[in-house]
Amino acid sequence: MSVTVDGDKTSSVPVRVRRILSGPAPEKVPSLVGTACTLIGLVDIAAGVFPRFRASRVHALAEVLPGTLGPLSAAVSLSAGVLLLLLAHGLKRHKRRAWRAVVLLLPLGAAAQFVWRHSILGSLLSLGLLALLLRHRDQFAALPDPRSRWRALANFVVMGAGSLALGLVVVSAHPRRVVGDPSLTDRLEHVLLGLFGVEGPVAYTHGVDWTVGYSLGALGMLTALTTLYLALRPEHPAARLTTDDETRLRALLERHGDRDSLGHFALRHDKGVVFSPSGKAAVCYRVVSGVMLASGDPIGDVEAWPGAIERFMDEARAHSWTPAVMGCSETGGQVWTRETGLDALELGDEAVIDVDAFSLSGRAMRNVRQMVKRIERNGYTTRVRRVRDLDDTELALVRRAAADWRGTDTERGFSMALGRIGAPGDGDAVIATAHLTDPDDPGADGPYGDLKAMIHFVPWGPDGMSLELMRRDRSADPGMNELLIVAALQAAPALGIRRVSLNFAMFRSTLARGERIGAGPVLRLWRGLLLFLSRWFQIESLYKFNAKFQPRWEPRFVVYRAGRDLPRIGLAAMQAEGFLTLALPRPFARRRPTRAPRPCAHVVPPRGSRDHEVSTA
Repeated sequence: MSVTVDGDKTSSVPVRVRRILSGPAPEKVPSLVGTACTLIGLVDIAAGVFPRFRASRVHALAEVLPGTLGPLSAAVSLSAGVLLLLLAHGLKRHKRRAWRAVVLLLPLGAAAQFVWRHSILGSLLSLGLLALLLRHRDQFAALPDPRSRWRALANFVVMGAGSLALGLVVVSAHPRRVVGDPSLTDRLEHVLLGLFGVEGPVAYTHGVDWTVGYSLGALGMLTALTTLYLALRPEHPAARLTTDDETRLRALLERHGDRDSLGHFALRHDKGVVFSPSGKAAVCYRVVSGVMLASGDPIGDVEAWPGAIERFMDEARAHSWTPAVMGCSETGGQVWTRETGLDALELGDEAVIDVDAFSLSGRAMRNVRQMVKRIERNGYTTRVRRVRDLDDTELALVRRAAADWRGTDTERGFSMALGRIGAPGDGDAVIATAHLTDPDDPGADGPYGDLKAMIHFVPWGPDGMSLELMRRDRSADPGMNELLIVAALQAAPALGIRRVSLNFAMFRSTLARGERIGAGPVLRLWRGLLLFLSRWFQIESLYKFNAKFQPRWEPRFVVYRAGRDLPRIGLAAMQAEGFLTLALPRPFARRRPTRAPRPCAHVVPPRGSRDHEVSTA
């Protein structure tokens, strides 16, 4: 039985029940095959490296083969084993191209096993895995991942290092056939020359030099060919938001943008999008290290969410990506888990301020009130405006200052950052700026005029805004962020703003409960771990900064498939947010001049995605 809501067909049968009715999960066979491929690859490598067993029953039969087949078979076995190891992960992810490559390699490995080591068992293992692959070929249909030619260079580095290490094993695997006592330097030189097909300084007896030479040459050729293949194959770029996609998303946000404070961040140009069949809902995502990472709730009509979620899961299955959602609301988590069978885990809390209830009076706001008053006495002034009210000259100045004040070379952000200011269509965004003019020399402005700090908010429906970016000049007084947030909250009623979303505090409830009287040992231990991690990720400082403004806390969740996927999802999220960069270093890149931060401030990335200074005074 099924139900159709606004053109999106959703099943009324629970997902877990549908899985039982549809039979066993298809992931088991690829996982088993991938593991078997790894083991056979290791066996093939061992067969190519170590001498053959003369006690084999088929030795007499193999001796009638031409003598040159022995060294060649060792090289083939070694190459096949290395490639099988590289392809095993692709098999576990249902990749069609990995399946095709393994189907071609297994017969070669089986033949090499028989000719070199005369091993019937090793050959039968390879052929048995081949039969299993052919039997379940329909389970290996996943499409290729987004990729670029940077992988060719990464492959060259990894394969080169692996070939060098394995080559040293090959050179040292025949101690009784080595002439003399070559040093480690001689062996290393022999490996390096052998990878290029040149004879090295180490000599062998009984024809072993041919076996070692062929093996090293095969490793060198394997490194060169795989690198050349990755460099010349067509690129499959990651999905990007097209102009048409952005237009459709803006239309959905116009009607339903007040539901989720993270909705406007779906308009990042480095995200892909899938729409529901009716077009009334959408899920935006980015693929990072094989993880299909969505952020926030689906965009659009809640009743059409199931259709968009189903399209998202279909896309993940088509490419064998790991599905995950970061920072969805409680309602979003309920829909995701109900429609997909995924699990949800509370990740933290979002700080939301109701403008009508905000006030600087009272003991709880004493620190913020004193800080704001002190900064104002130092001569700072603030301006809060819609971005569309900035002229072109000032907008260009703001953009340049935001880029130059960024704390790192990498632009951080994914789930709670837009990555731009004043783009077409973003005129409703709100920007608050802090200015300081030297009273002794009013004309002595810096490279950005009298601009000293800024915070940028994106729309959250017609009556809300969500914090997107905070930047400040390192020479400005500490407390700029508090000053500008208070200024934005005080100016919000005139702009028609009734609610403001601030930063996202990870594990906020753990930190809050762990410091209370009567907290148990487990909770205290977990809090202690978070405090230790705060040395790098500023978890505690960000929570305390949010708490200054007495917000209400809205829980946010991570949705995942299985517990074993959480480390991988965490790494992918850190890459997407810019906290973990796997790009190649640029030692010759020109660095921007930076000034040392003030002693009473430290770097904290608001919303978990940007580089800003949040004072702790």
